[in-house]
Amino acid sequence: MNRQIRRLTIAIMLCYLALFAQLNRVQIFDAQALRDNPDNTRDVLANYSRPRGTVSTIDGAVVARSVEVDTPLQRQREYPEADLFAQVSGFFSLHYGSTGVEQVYDEELAGQTPELELESLSDLFVDRDRSGSVVLSLRSDVQRVARDALGEREGSVVALDPRSGEILALWSWPSYDPNLISAPDIERASEARSLYLLDPADPMLGRAYQERYFPGSSFKVVVSAAGLESGRVTMDEPSYEPVSSWTPPLTTRPITNAGGAVCGGTLAEILRVSCNTAFAEMGALTLGPEVLAEGAEGFGFNGRPPIDLPAPARSVFPTDYGEPLSTPDLDDPDPDVAGTVYENTPALAQAAIGQHDVAATPLQMALVAAGVANGGVIMEPRVVHEIRNADGDLVERLQPSAWRQAMSPSNAAALRQAMIGVVTGGTAWRMAIPGYEVGGKTGTARVAEDVTSTHAWIVGFAGPQGETPHVAVAVVVLADEDVGEQAGGRVAAPVARAVLERALSPASPVRVDDPPDPSPDGAPDDAPDDAPDDAPDDAPE
Repeated sequence: MNRQIRRLTIAIMLCYLALFAQLNRVQIFDAQALRDNPDNTRDVLANYSRPRGTVSTIDGAVVARSVEVDTPLQRQREYPEADLFAQVSGFFSLHYGSTGVEQVYDEELAGQTPELELESLSDLFVDRDRSGSVVLSLRSDVQRVARDALGEREGSVVALDPRSGEILALWSWPSYDPNLISAPDIERASEARSLYLLDPADPMLGRAYQERYFPGSSFKVVVSAAGLESGRVTMDEPSYEPVSSWTPPLTTRPITNAGGAVCGGTLAEILRVSCNTAFAEMGALTLGPEVLAEGAEGFGFNGRPPIDLPAPARSVFPTDYGEPLSTPDLDDPDPDVAGTVYENTPALAQAAIGQHDVAATPLQMALVAAGVANGGVIMEPRVVHEIRNADGDLVERLQPSAWRQAMSPSNAAALRQAMIGVVTGGTAWRMAIPGYEVGGKTGTARVAEDVTSTHAWIVGFAGPQGETPHVAVAVVVLADEDVGEQAGGRVAAPVARAVLERALSPASPVRVDDPPDPSPDGAPDDAPDDAPDDAPDDAPE
């Protein structure tokens, strides 16, 4: 009998130890993952009836706030700007958790960070609002211009300060109204969410940072930087032969220039006119896969940008082009020598003009332009400027932090001048702003071999003459079968110019009772009507 009791005791102890270990594993190691699970509404339910701070733009527009309601929940989350900031603020739903800033800065908004809780210790016995408020780096006027300039075309606009990484505008169309999903009534919330999820345009997807596209010729900025950093390309050498088409080794399919144009020359010239043949040859033979991949990864490709929004997409530059097959004037192939041909050199040539399997988010391409503008240094992108308490006192101001050194300051300065040339006399002339130094690069990206519709891209920067540019921008207007081919210079450049113009102008604080901007395009009254008449109309993309 004693032996059986001992066995039972041991079995119970083992069960207890297993249960103890499992509970601790869940509470210690899985706790964060469970809290972050969008389907976990326990924290939301606990927070929903408590005071929750506001989310506002840096110029004072209220993006999200809690309002008192006459229901058992006492409070309801409200988004006064509806869809304008939806893909930044996200939603805070009793039934579907939270997304965007509402998710990432949940502890700050609920007043549960150590800093906010420490401030509350001084008045433990006072019934007062202890929540924190989040101030975005976004400017409401720049965001409105991005929305109005893009219109109802699918696409994205990203504008940021290259000196700090602070994002000024982050807009995608289509968007959605977070008020509907945040409604306490589960039937209303469920119906709205189902409609959004069933919409083939996927309006809840943050295209600006969660979706990637072929970057087309806007990727030539990365190829140029890789060439300069490797030393195999300078502003003077090599000079590529002017041709209308170029056929990479191991294929019979030529790469052509837009409109059958003949182009060639040194780096500044081929960038100015966006010469496909020269950049394809540069990437495939002058640089090779290792140099190109290293250059792309220097700008953040094949990694996720450290933005303070959930689930940013990873931009991609393929790295496997097979084994080296031959090197000119050598018996054995040498990957370190220019001109080496690989098993998949034709794909490498396509990648060098932003096609093949190269894919980038609009945020990533804005960071490329920002890196060139900021002396080669890419700052960590972020949408939040500071945290304040319920009394409006500053709790924390987020400090700028460098993310990557994409290229040397001297090479960045040279490439910056080349991009300015693309605006003053090349394919990005529609982005020019009188009185400011503007650089850019256009892109027209095919979405499939047998499809004529194209994405229209532009990336660039602008600022006062001789200063580090104050704004970097990326715009993509997605392919539309009804429109056909869209050139970045014609379609995306006017959008970028409107956004840059507004971002370069001083911000006006928004009063609480200010009505929305009635201007149909949001552009300033004194904006130029169009670019100079003598600019080229048929420059190749």
